[in-house]
Amino acid sequence: MSNYVEQVEKLAGIATAANGVSAEHAVRMRLQNQFRTGLDVAKYTADIMRRDIDNYEADTSQYTQSLGCWHGFIGQQKMIAIKKHFGDTNRRYLYLSGWMIAALRSEFGPLPDQSMHEKSSVPSLIEELYTFLRQADAREMGGLFRELDAARAASNEVQERAILNQIDNFQTHVVPIIADIDAGFGNEEATYLLAKKMIEAGACAIQIENQVSDEKQCGHQDGKVTVPHADFLAKIRAVRYAFIELGVENGIIVARTDSLGAGLTKQIAVTNEPGDLGDQYNSFLDGDVVHSADDLANGDVVVKANGQLVRPKRLASGLFRFKPNTGEDRVVLDCVTSLQNGADLLWIETEKPHVGQIASMVNRIREQVPNAKLVYNNSPSFNWTLNFRQQVFDSWAEEGKDVSGYTRDGLMSADYDETELAIEADHRIQSFQADGAREAGIFHHLITLPTYHTAALSTDNLAKEYFGEAGMLGYVAGVQRKEIRQGIACVKHQNMAGSDMGDDHKEYFSGDAALKAGGSDNTMNQFG
Repeated sequence: MSNYVEQVEKLAGIATAANGVSAEHAVRMRLQNQFRTGLDVAKYTADIMRRDIDNYEADTSQYTQSLGCWHGFIGQQKMIAIKKHFGDTNRRYLYLSGWMIAALRSEFGPLPDQSMHEKSSVPSLIEELYTFLRQADAREMGGLFRELDAARAASNEVQERAILNQIDNFQTHVVPIIADIDAGFGNEEATYLLAKKMIEAGACAIQIENQVSDEKQCGHQDGKVTVPHADFLAKIRAVRYAFIELGVENGIIVARTDSLGAGLTKQIAVTNEPGDLGDQYNSFLDGDVVHSADDLANGDVVVKANGQLVRPKRLASGLFRFKPNTGEDRVVLDCVTSLQNGADLLWIETEKPHVGQIASMVNRIREQVPNAKLVYNNSPSFNWTLNFRQQVFDSWAEEGKDVSGYTRDGLMSADYDETELAIEADHRIQSFQADGAREAGIFHHLITLPTYHTAALSTDNLAKEYFGEAGMLGYVAGVQRKEIRQGIACVKHQNMAGSDMGDDHKEYFSGDAALKAGGSDNTMNQFG
């Protein structure tokens, strides 16, 4: 027996007791809303991520991907498109970017990625994304229910069974969200409180970085300041306690290190004995050996390291410098320490997309933690075209291949687009994710703010045409005609906004007296 039919039979008694309530309609409403709370979502999606992590460990071709979404509608349309094009949502997530919240969702207006936006906007966007994903479920299920009614009305039992099978095996649009908590928005208690709100909204994976909260910078900007390991580990523990308290014991923590590009620290770490974590952190401080009090100026700070007194170099801001060229060593120590203290996945923020560079760090990490895995930012802050063309240029030059026909600094030029070098670079860009998953331990590839750029690009194209000579044809040819021919669901925007679902509910509640919007005069019928 179909699970759908079985549920209807189970509810028959309740429906009879409640005057005028249909068991079948009640089952439909339940199936259209599989997740009652955000915690239901978090538990369900955490299981998905854990299973995906296990599958990746067995086969690196099973890496996962996501795109950053700044609005529930964008996330919804992304998952609808994935189901349409690929048949399922397997190994495809959403990413919630702190950068995009700052730029697009703050009540202050557009802000830089410096944790100045309201922290409440983070769980608010998580909740919004899952509201839209659940609505996508309800919309698709509603279509199946209407097809089921039509098959029954036509006495088409074969079609009825086929539709019941689709209902029983329906795959939700709800997928894991990796959510950015920045540097924790304050001390460890503040981090814990915000993490709880994010988990209650549905987040199963929280990404936290080792920058100072009140000095936080975008990972691809200068001026980044890191904190000693003890401070960062306290926040990792705060997030873990939040997961456990709320019953999401298998929630995922992504520990991000910005040490590769961070040359500053706000404080000298506390150390109790030579070689402990604080001592290792302080060993990277740039400073001068102190031989006597005469070497000190008023207010100088002195640290004992490796049996010597060292005066760390302090800026006018009060920040301390790290030694040059220590970024990779600090990254390795950060990552090993985070994994040994409760983190599940790593994030190494790099200045370029280079598989070899990433792999060199991951291999060092895996000497101490063999199963270390990354979430990696395929960032729009990288000039991918120029980076990969230069990588090809350099590798060819090293191999002794003639590159005299190319100017390395000018490789972005469209003049090179059809050249052998540019074609090879595009091949490497295309295989970057598979290569990184295989060679550099990258479990999850994401693009932080792609839909920020696609919104700007598509709006620019429409504005150019609509306000130019094309006029209305700019919209029709550039948008609507493509929507119809590509089967974009929101071409029927009334349906996407919930009009048909509302009609269904009106009929459940009011029967023949329902005033429905989807009749013959609805202009959405023009789209078939």
